[in-house]
Order: sequence, then structure tokens, then C-alpha cells
Amino acid sequence: MQSQPVKRVVSCALAASAVVAVVTFQSPATASPNPAPQTPPVAQQPAPSDALEKYYELSERAEKLNEEHLQAQENLEAKQSELRQANKQLTNAQQAKKRAESDEERYRVDVDRFAGASFASGSQMNRLSALLTGDSAQDFLERSSALDVIATDRNRALSRLRGAVDSAAAAEKQAEGARNKAAAAKNAAAKLESDIAERKERLDEQIAEAEEAAGLLNDSEQASLQDTGADVGEVKAPGPAAQAAVDAALGKRGSPYVYGATGPDTFDCSGLTSWAYQQAGISIPRTASSQQSGAGTPVSRDQLQPGDLVFFGSPAYHVGIYVGNDQMVHAPTEGDVVKVSPLQEEYSGAARVA
Repeated sequence: MQSQPVKRVVSCALAASAVVAVVTFQSPATASPNPAPQTPPVAQQPAPSDALEKYYELSERAEKLNEEHLQAQENLEAKQSELRQANKQLTNAQQAKKRAESDEERYRVDVDRFAGASFASGSQMNRLSALLTGDSAQDFLERSSALDVIATDRNRALSRLRGAVDSAAAAEKQAEGARNKAAAAKNAAAKLESDIAERKERLDEQIAEAEEAAGLLNDSEQASLQDTGADVGEVKAPGPAAQAAVDAALGKRGSPYVYGATGPDTFDCSGLTSWAYQQAGISIPRTASSQQSGAGTPVSRDQLQPGDLVFFGSPAYHVGIYVGNDQMVHAPTEGDVVKVSPLQEEYSGAARVA
């Protein structure tokens, strides 16, 4: 918000006038009998009006609600992604279960066939029978070899059957887990959708109040909101990606602030920063709080370089791009435009994206 810089300017103006008063005051004993004509007093910059202060207050509330609303939308997208993944896992698990049950049925037929053959053959299906009934040693060896093949096939069929049964049980368990996960994700998404609707209603009400307050500002206050800030000259960032983001953001000075906007002609605060880095070929999270927690490497304030994201509030509800000299380019609030401003007092951290 811009209220704090205005307050600092007013304080400086008051302090300066106090110094002038001390320097120009003379005691009666030293006063000249023919005092020089008094110069007109220097006009002091007026303090922000009640209307402007109210506008800043309402706009900041709206900005925080906008950030919460956007964060809720991000959470919803994450849950919807979880739901899609869970449904995919459920489909895969159900297909795996179907294949395992088909294998189980096929291998059970093989096992039943071996069991039936063994029962029908009775005592003939053993090595003693092969020895007693064989006409020669060679006959015995051939019969024994055949029995080994049959036993191997039977054991393989039993092993496959056990594997198929185990696979079917595991697939059923996996399907149940995926089913539960999908249900949980669906319920969470439905709850978030309801939450988002409520937040959007509160946000719209707050925006309407801010817009009403903006309409009560006088001409000079309205003009101050359209000021694009100080001329920062040529800003040199440490790398090409950061330079591209800085140039993109500075190139949008004067663009209107619109809640939820991500460019290319209108922006909210995090919409501007995410759009600027998109122009540098880098994707960062959408919201200020997500950018603070998940975009780049944290840097201390004394190590700030042009292109760094600078955050305000905890959790962050406002973000800008540092351009040097303790200044940032940002999209401030409703009724305002993208501009260069001093870092705000609510500064809470920074991150280096590139």
C-alpha cells in the first residue's frame, strides 16, 4: 500500500518546517530595529486526507482477501489434480485386479488338470510304480524323467496360481486405497469450491467498498494513484533472466491494477511478477505466498539485487520486483497502476529466482 510512504513524506515536511522555525527565530535583545520583510511561509505538504487513508485501508483488506482467494484456487487445482491422479490409479488397479483374476482362473484350471490326472493314474504316478512295472532300467529312467516333467509342470502351475492369487489380493488392496484417496480428494475439492465461493463473495464486497472510497478522493489524490513513480533509469540485473523480468515489469508501468489479473494489460501484484518471469521463460507460482515459499532462493535484504522478488506481510499478501536503491516495481492496489515505489514497511523477505 502507499499510505506509509505518504506518512513519511509528511513527517519529513513537518521536521523541515520545525528547523526553519528555530533558525529564523531571534530574541528581542538581538532583533534588528528594522527587521527584514518576512518571507512567505513554505507551504507544507498536506497530510493524507481521511478519504485517502480510508481508501488505503479498504484496498489493503481487499488485496489480502484477493491473495487468500487466489491461494484457495491454487489449493483447489492441487486437489483436483490429486483427484485425477487417484482416479487414474483406481482405473489401473481395477485393470490389474481383472488381469490377476483372469490369470488365477487360468492357472487354477492347470492345477485342477494335474490333480485330476494324478488321481486318475493312482499308483502309476510315482517312481516305485515306474520301477516295478518297467521292462528295463532304460524304461525306468524314461518313466522317471516323464514324472519329473509332470512334477515340474505341476509345481509351476501351483506357483503361478499362488502368484495370481497374491496379485489379485494386492490389486484389490491397491484399488481400495485408490478408491479411498479419490473419495478424499473429491470431498476436499468440493469443500474448497464452497470456500472459494464464500471468499469470492467477501472479496467482491471489499472491492466494492474500495471502489466507493476511491470515488471520494479529490483530483490530486486521484492523480497520485496514476503516478508511475520515480524514474529509475537503466536498471542492471545480475543475469539475463532477471534482466528480462525487470524490463518486462518496468515496461508495464501505468497498467491498471485489477484483482486476479495476470496480464498482459492489467495485473494484480503476483500476476505482474509471475507474468514478468514468464517473459523470461521461467514459471513461478501464481500467488504472493506461494512465490515466497516456492520461487527461488531466499536472500537477505542487504543482498538484494534487481530482479529479486520482494514480499510484504506474513504470510505474504503483496509482492514486487526489486529494481535497486530500495525500490521496487509492483502493482499496488485497486484504482492504482503498475509503478515504481519504495519498499514498504511490511517487508517480510525476498527470493532470487534467477
